[in-house]
Amino acid sequence: MPRVVLAGTLDTKGEEYAFVRDRLLAAGVEVTMVDTGILGEPAFTPDITRDEVAREAGVELAELVAGGDRGASVIAMSRGLGRVIERLRAEGACDGALALGGTGGTSLAADAFRRLPLGVPKIVVSTAASGNTAPYIGESDLVLIPSVVDVAGINRISAKILAMASDALAGMVQGAPIPETDRRPMVAASMFGVTTPCITTARALLEELGYEVLVFHMTGTGGRVLESLAAQGLLAGVLDMTTTELADELVGGVFSAGEGRLRSAGVSGIPQVVSLGATDMVNFGPMDTVPPQFADRNLYVHNATTTLMRTTPEECAEMGRRLAERVRAGHGSRTVMIPLRGVSAIATEGGSFFDPDADTALFDAVRTGLAGSDVTLLELDTDINDPEFARRAVTLLHEAITAASTDNSTQGSS
Repeated sequence: MPRVVLAGTLDTKGEEYAFVRDRLLAAGVEVTMVDTGILGEPAFTPDITRDEVAREAGVELAELVAGGDRGASVIAMSRGLGRVIERLRAEGACDGALALGGTGGTSLAADAFRRLPLGVPKIVVSTAASGNTAPYIGESDLVLIPSVVDVAGINRISAKILAMASDALAGMVQGAPIPETDRRPMVAASMFGVTTPCITTARALLEELGYEVLVFHMTGTGGRVLESLAAQGLLAGVLDMTTTELADELVGGVFSAGEGRLRSAGVSGIPQVVSLGATDMVNFGPMDTVPPQFADRNLYVHNATTTLMRTTPEECAEMGRRLAERVRAGHGSRTVMIPLRGVSAIATEGGSFFDPDADTALFDAVRTGLAGSDVTLLELDTDINDPEFARRAVTLLHEAITAASTDNSTQGSS
């Protein structure tokens, strides 16, 4: 029988948790109820008490109560819950997890649930599910379900939502497992709408060569996940054709992946081929959300929810410097490719973001930044979406992966 963790504050949401627990049990799922409350008495007896959760965090519950700091208590109980979940998972007693809450409860559960591996179902029914969910989800596969009404009692609306969440988790943990028969080496590729032709061609070529290709959309989260997989050593290579997140990091767009972008593959020594895809643009939301200081810039409405802004020569120079600095700081096989005729579908001659001065500033900064390093620099007289550009990138990456594999085999046998 599948076993799931149901975690939350039984002093304030006991009725709601009892409803969900009973629904899960009726669906044939075994439930471990974990109480993360602090002040009031629990509505029913949990399987794992709040005192146990606090001790897992290295504190006594009485200390949290006496301290009277709600924020500190949430952080401590989240840490304790995470350790409880990790222990249950190691014991084979956690096939999924579910929680309910407002912003505090969502934060507490989400931080803990993110410790579960990808593919382990994790759901939070939350009042915060329709806002900015990035702080809760991070790079995980956590599912947030809008509670619609507050998580405060069982009524005709909340009953439907909580039943749906319970049934969803029950279905997830009882579904037939996917056989893990694919043993192909994994390659990560970075893509944006304006570099799609490049990655589409490259993906097909890589698959013909026997690779499993993971394509990531460079929206901030995509870049962070790619970096996370590289840091974990799960990738054979990285085809990082689209480095647009550097522009958002520099200028303040909505798709920044943070300062960790373009670092993990080099630190891990994973073969990588890097290019400048979509560095011609900073991303904002709808046109009316573009900061007023950019009103006179070259703006392009990509769709109803995304407005693009052309990067200036000064911004491009700084991006090129940062890219070169991060790539050269790593080790292993590293190649940077420059598409001389355009870094995106709209940066080619005649396109909305065609700007030779900005491109020159970008390319010169990359050349200067990589001079004297062990990074290979290759310049092609094509745009990034030319099939020849993708073919050269794939060839270089495949040769680097093959060489690295041979070296590792030789070292292992010596």
